[in-house]
Amino acid sequence: MKLNIVPARTGLLWVKLGMQTFFKQPLALAGLFFMFMAVMTIASLVPYLGFALAMMLLPAATLGLMSATQEATQGRFPMPIVLLAAFRSNKQKTRAMLVLGALYALGFLTAMGASALVDGGDFARVYLGGATPTREMLQASEFQAAMWVFIGLHLPLSLMFWHAPALVHWHDLPPIKSLFFSIVACLRNFWAFAIFGLMWLAVLVLVVIGVTTVGALLGNPGLAGDLLFPVLLLMASMFFTSLYFTFRDSFEPPPEAAP
Repeated sequence: MKLNIVPARTGLLWVKLGMQTFFKQPLALAGLFFMFMAVMTIASLVPYLGFALAMMLLPAATLGLMSATQEATQGRFPMPIVLLAAFRSNKQKTRAMLVLGALYALGFLTAMGASALVDGGDFARVYLGGATPTREMLQASEFQAAMWVFIGLHLPLSLMFWHAPALVHWHDLPPIKSLFFSIVACLRNFWAFAIFGLMWLAVLVLVVIGVTTVGALLGNPGLAGDLLFPVLLLMASMFFTSLYFTFRDSFEPPPEAAP
């Protein structure tokens, strides 16, 4: 396995490819993303362990969406079964993916727990949807400090797991090695990932402005609110579609996968 160092402009290409591929199979990729969201939501409803279970499934579900993108790039219509790609190989890969999921859940809960030590859990309750934030709460120094503690811990966690599911699945790496190579790849291609993130942020802002403007021009501000949520879900689907290209260009494919 060889790490590719890509130029900074590749980040823009990843965003472009994500959008182009999505529009090649919009119904399939959007439908799979909604199924992914539904699975995560249902898992989170399990008493006591629901949220941890949902976090454990996240790496495998992300790989499923990446596999769907790979099929779309090859001109195939990705079927729902592709979401189970992480568990359809062999027992060794399935076990490795479960270990990866457990490590992610542990890391996420640790970051959330650390933030709760700062403000008594207010930020955690808001983040997890268990409380509605008030203006006073958002302006509280403890709440803001807890938010930054969570971001500071979750950012390196995200980088470690960015490529890890794909490295386990397509390169047969054990979980710990996949985490190491994932964060190394993200750091070595820092500027490409920085542009990737900034471009998606810019797209998000433009979409929100566009939807709000349409509602205002039609004299129906409430329409913007009704449209914004489904439009943002579609944008999230495009974002997940683009993740495959960040992996594909960061690592040389294994010999059996090369064209």
